Amino acid sequence: MAIKITDECINCGACEPECPNNAIYEGGTEWAIADGTSVKGAYTLMDGSTTDADAPHEPLAVDVYYITANKCTECQGFHDEPQCAAVCPVDCCVSDEQYVETVEQLLAKKEKLHLN
Repeated sequence: MAIKITDECINCGACEPECPNNAIYEGGTEWAIADGTSVKGAYTLMDGSTTDADAPHEPLAVDVYYITANKCTECQGFHDEPQCAAVCPVDCCVSDEQYVETVEQLLAKKEKLHLN
């Protein structure tokens, strides 16, 4: 399951630098698959659509920080727990029930984002 940031976010920004996938963005900021990853060219998103890795996508939130599920791996393969949730002072980084993924799926997403 990906992580999401709830409306209780106080915009402190503590979570953003902790994300190994650069999946966290300040509200109102466009996101791209290539940001903080090694992905180049075409990339298939979770909804099955294809995008260019460098293509900008509309912000998922305007007033608070947000996490794009297309890049969130719950820190699998990097840390023992999601780092955004570990550092959030108001506990607003929670499981996103819209995106249920197994550990194997999260690790496969990590490998796809960080081809080395």
